[in-house]
Amino acid sequence: MSKRTFPGGVHPYEGKKFTEKKQIEVLPSPQKVFIPLQQHIGAPTTPLVEKGKEVKAGEKIGEVNGFVSTPVHASIAGKVTGIEDIDHPVSGRGQAIVIEKGETEQWVDSIKLDEKYLDLSAKEMRDRIKEAGLAGMGGATFPTHVKLSPPPDKKIDVLILNGIECEPYLTADHRLMLEYPGDIVRGMRIMMKILGVKRGIIGIESNKPDAVKVMLDAIKDEEGMEVNVFPVKYPQGAEKQLIKAALNREVPSGGLPMDVGVIVQNVGTSKAVYEAVALHKPLTHRVLTVTGPGVKEPKNLLVPIGTKFQDVIDFCGGITEKAAKIIMGGPMMGLTQPNLNVPVIKGTSGILILEEDSSHLPEEEPCIGCGRCVEVCPVHLLPTTLQLLVNNEKFDEAENLHIMDCIECGSCAFICPANRYLLHGIRFGKRRIMDLRRKAS
Repeated sequence: MSKRTFPGGVHPYEGKKFTEKKQIEVLPSPQKVFIPLQQHIGAPTTPLVEKGKEVKAGEKIGEVNGFVSTPVHASIAGKVTGIEDIDHPVSGRGQAIVIEKGETEQWVDSIKLDEKYLDLSAKEMRDRIKEAGLAGMGGATFPTHVKLSPPPDKKIDVLILNGIECEPYLTADHRLMLEYPGDIVRGMRIMMKILGVKRGIIGIESNKPDAVKVMLDAIKDEEGMEVNVFPVKYPQGAEKQLIKAALNREVPSGGLPMDVGVIVQNVGTSKAVYEAVALHKPLTHRVLTVTGPGVKEPKNLLVPIGTKFQDVIDFCGGITEKAAKIIMGGPMMGLTQPNLNVPVIKGTSGILILEEDSSHLPEEEPCIGCGRCVEVCPVHLLPTTLQLLVNNEKFDEAENLHIMDCIECGSCAFICPANRYLLHGIRFGKRRIMDLRRKAS
């Protein structure tokens, strides 16, 4: 195991025991799906269908409105019953195409193996990835074809596949590596060809020894690929921290991984890349973890995009009597949800249900000046100072202290003995600064 890691970080309760040994199950298609037009960073899609239209699973139903955008596809076959404004797990509200399940599960005819997919040019591969609607499946949802199109002046020499999955409770990526290692490696080979790189690193934390073994075996005949194993520490899976640990390269303030010659992709994204390029298969389903003390039967599931959280939870036996909090993702970086009516989107890595005793927010107390938040911050910020500046609406000063570099990992709030809502304040400040920028432009 490599001892390389990044400065700072914390060690929260892992919570992996609920699902790490459970194989991925297939959630049967629900009677109705609600497929949001906005499931990625960038411009929303434009509907291609109207009420009453019959669609096949895999059919494109939303078209892109720009380069930084991805199309959306039907995840089930059936009839479009409308385009509605619904609860959205990220934006709060948003438009979604509603499809009611038909009598037969018909798929589009275009899904078939292209045995010569590795002979395609980089552009042809990127075009297939774009057409398939791929967005980063680690949660960031940045359009994959855009990430694989670095400017000519950004020379990329390493591709990193992120199999760290350091977020507590989540095990979807872990199970993907155990159950689909070949597809992940084939997707990695495709992306290495697109980027023209000769070195590919698969990063895994040491708490997944079975995944390490499986992935080492999967790459044994692959030239230029390696598995790096890192100590367990949160947020080891954040892009910049993983790059620091793997290559000792530091992404500059305000910069991107491509500024230091690296592209990072999630292992789930890599599997989807293989399916898009080799099989012409659009992104219609995703693997996610349903977990926590508040769900009766925690599982790892393959779920049609657009499925309501309620349908997913029902398949897992429902919630417990003490269930009190719903989070999309994990407890550190996930987003609290108002109800179970929100749909699964491309970036839904998990559904976490916490009970009363584990979901209570303690009362915030005055800062005691201990400096622990500074010690654990993986990007060397001053969390308490930033929170104070935001509270006093001194956004220019906060920006000068690099508030926009915050990766919103929550390590500062986790370690704070005074229970300061540091992440809440910094997150609000970042959003406010972005609003002010838009108004000024």
